[in-house]
Amino acid sequence: MTPTGAVTVVATQWHGSNALTLTYRTADNRLDERLLYRDHEPALKLERASTACAFDGDANLFRLVAEALRIRMAARFDPMLAVSTSDIEPLPHQIKAVYGELLPRTPLRFLLADDPGAGKTIMAGLYIKELMLRGDLARCLVVAPGSLVEQWQEELLEKFNLRFELLTRQLVDATPDATVFERYPLLIARMDQLSRSDDLLRQLERSDWDLVVVDEAHRMSAHYFGAELKTTKRYQLGQLLGRLTRHLLLMTATPHAGKEEDFQLFLALLDADRFEGRYRDGVHSIDTDGLMRRMVKEELLTFEGKPLFPERIAYTVPYPLSDAERDLYEAVTQYVREEMNRAEALKDAGEGRRSNTVGFALTVLQRRLASSPEAILRSLERRRKRLERRRHEMASAGEHISDTSLEQRLRRLLGKDAPDAEDLDDLPGGELEELEEDVVDAATAARTLAELDKEIAILADLEELARRVRYSGEDRKWKELRDLLLDHEVIRDEQGNLRKIIIFTEHRDTLNYLVERIRSLLGRDEAVAAIHGGVRREERRKVQELFTQDKDCLVLVATDAAGEGLNLQRAHLMVNYDLPWNPNRIEQRFGRIHRIGQTEVCHLWNLVAQDTREGKVFLRLLDKLEEQRRAYRGKVFDVLGEAFEEQPLRDLLFQAIRYGDRPEVRARLDQVIDATVGAGLDRLIAERALHRDVLAEADIAEVRLQMEEARARRLQPHYVKAFFIEAFTRLGGRIAKRESGRYEITHVPAEVRDRDRQIGLGAPVLRRYERVTFERHLVRVPGRPKADLLAPGHPLVDAVVDLVVERHSTVLKQGAILIDPHGRTTEPRLLVALTQEITDGHERPRTVSKRFDFVELTPAGTARAAGPAPYLDYRAPDAGEAELARKLLDEPWLASGAEELAVTWAIEHGLSAHLDEVRRRVLPLIERTRAQVRQRLTQEINYWDARYADLLDAEAAGRPLKIRPETAFRRARDLEG
Repeated sequence: MTPTGAVTVVATQWHGSNALTLTYRTADNRLDERLLYRDHEPALKLERASTACAFDGDANLFRLVAEALRIRMAARFDPMLAVSTSDIEPLPHQIKAVYGELLPRTPLRFLLADDPGAGKTIMAGLYIKELMLRGDLARCLVVAPGSLVEQWQEELLEKFNLRFELLTRQLVDATPDATVFERYPLLIARMDQLSRSDDLLRQLERSDWDLVVVDEAHRMSAHYFGAELKTTKRYQLGQLLGRLTRHLLLMTATPHAGKEEDFQLFLALLDADRFEGRYRDGVHSIDTDGLMRRMVKEELLTFEGKPLFPERIAYTVPYPLSDAERDLYEAVTQYVREEMNRAEALKDAGEGRRSNTVGFALTVLQRRLASSPEAILRSLERRRKRLERRRHEMASAGEHISDTSLEQRLRRLLGKDAPDAEDLDDLPGGELEELEEDVVDAATAARTLAELDKEIAILADLEELARRVRYSGEDRKWKELRDLLLDHEVIRDEQGNLRKIIIFTEHRDTLNYLVERIRSLLGRDEAVAAIHGGVRREERRKVQELFTQDKDCLVLVATDAAGEGLNLQRAHLMVNYDLPWNPNRIEQRFGRIHRIGQTEVCHLWNLVAQDTREGKVFLRLLDKLEEQRRAYRGKVFDVLGEAFEEQPLRDLLFQAIRYGDRPEVRARLDQVIDATVGAGLDRLIAERALHRDVLAEADIAEVRLQMEEARARRLQPHYVKAFFIEAFTRLGGRIAKRESGRYEITHVPAEVRDRDRQIGLGAPVLRRYERVTFERHLVRVPGRPKADLLAPGHPLVDAVVDLVVERHSTVLKQGAILIDPHGRTTEPRLLVALTQEITDGHERPRTVSKRFDFVELTPAGTARAAGPAPYLDYRAPDAGEAELARKLLDEPWLASGAEELAVTWAIEHGLSAHLDEVRRRVLPLIERTRAQVRQRLTQEINYWDARYADLLDAEAAGRPLKIRPETAFRRARDLEG
């Protein structure tokens, strides 16, 4: 006996015959040892082991609480629980990513780089939910571009029932007593909102996360300029997030922009040691195994082994301008060129920010000129009126021209004054459209009232010219679209009926113009729907549903606001009425129809004015693109944006506008496009192939087998239903049947609702639920409201489970007597629940793997696995059976460490196999990573040692040095450390 009571002897070591060292385990499971002598012997006594449980608990309640415990532990024995409890139908490449690449890695540092449209958001949601169900995730931060955060929030809620909050200024202001990151454990934040706010970054530094997911992570870039490393604010945010989280998942479809040096800097966000130092060709090899997965859209397969994505084909439709249109084009282009020259003069005068703003405005004006007579007429008209108002304001105030208000608006939207192409691409479509409206109508290079008067007069003449063209009835571009809609055999079906088609334009004026003309052409207003940046997100979804579901709605006219987050694969036909100056937008638009669920070959028509300067650039580009498409089976669309990293397409287009009448400029632009789209795409596609994973038919067969095994082991919905209805009713809840397999919950007791605040369920428990179901296929029933799927992970189910376990856990400790009505023997068996947990070797050990099992013991000392829920096949005893069973409780085998027997069996059988499985998975990855780190560091040490020797020689020879020899020496020694 010790002061704390009886102990269990673990080991003894005699020292002669009069003393021994006793190693023992206390009641609180703590190991200790003590030196004992013969004179201690009178104070020692042998405690008789007693039955650990009284076995007098209510049998039915025991079954209910045991089932609650099993549901809580469901992820321990159901290897794909998130799949069966989410509103998704995952595909082979998604299952392989989550269960083959992400979940086995603990902690995770990984880049998911599958092509656009492959469902990376689904994979991330599945991973998040699986970690939650396994008890490995309580705090998760998703970082995404501003245009995608609402889509993330909706998809996580609708498909996975995960309720994430959006980080907004209002949310920050409403959290005065703590940081917003502490208060909200499930959070979605805009990338630039975090990277550009010093206040939010300070708060973020004090937080910690179980998982951080970064979408469009390639925007976190860094570059070397000479010998100096320049990191962007986004890259610095990525470095900070990596320090704050246990798991880090980066996602992008464009990880490699053609620069190996920048690519390795990007990968250093995941593992700085493996990519230490600057990349040097011929010195540093790269191995992304275990760190990255990339699958190409055209090579993804279904469970049947068929291509997941159909072919996609693009056509170029060149058209000539009419004489009047050509005159208007030349006049407006001349105005743009002259104003651009004046904007350049602003830069020379020290007004660089204003120069950039004016340049941006002129770019937009030129694009509207190419869009439609309606767009350029309305733009010229608004611009003239705005400048006239500005002239009157300035004349009365006696001031010079200033664009301060515009610069303030740009700073509010972009975080700085001057527009930058990269920043503008990050803006949501609606904000970008609004910004363009303001800037194009108001930004001017005029610095005096006289200059402003001259510009207003020019605009008035241009406006009159545009008005004559607009109402002349001569619109060659519209004529091409009209002919496509009326006569093209692909756009019309066998009966001559128009198929559903999407028409993209860049400008709202053109959109309104096209809606009016197409409705007149088809003779039915309901045949045409429209989406632009001014349409609220909820209304956009309604338009999407209308276009998708209504057979009479045939044409959707959209600006790039529809290129963000909308799934439009109900159609397989698309027209680019305006070609975007950002080539990434082409893929983004095409991706609206060429995505998972599309079964038809996708067709895209690009309308191009062949006798404009920018039209000639586009025709050359599209011609080369078609050559490459035939060679690479459509893969060129996915890398088109990356091909123009070195020489942005918008720069080429504006060079064509300003200098395209010079033969030498046109020849040089042709050479750049040929090199970019020809050799450039060859190089990019080859680089992607180096880092590409292939989904073979054998992989699909393996995934199919894994899913079949998971289905056999999964927590069946009827078990969840039986438990929930009984437990919920016991707790005072009211649930009633609605349709077949669907129920209505009319009352959720207050103590159940309070659980979400007590245990942090991540989503509130509601007072009532209009529709719930336990079967995934009944979540959506035609003509009925969507139902909540009640399964592990749903806050109501988790709240009921937690409350039942808390309230009745004593029954589990008491034990109960159950009768096996199908047993072939009357021999008693002891059922024990066991959890296994394997941790790593860190100072604060982290769990690597967990399992939950039942084992049955017999009086003979044997043990066997009992299956996932053996008690469900047992029943409560009658009075006679209970009395007989109680007589068995005094038998010695129950009083002599039966639980220890269960633990011993688990260690010898289940745990050893479990440990071997984890070792096979983890140890090779550790060894490979260690070898790669050692190789990289050794190469760097050798490099700096060689530089040290060279620098010493140079110093001795009196040659000028860029760095001191001591610097190179210290660098090598630091790396050794």
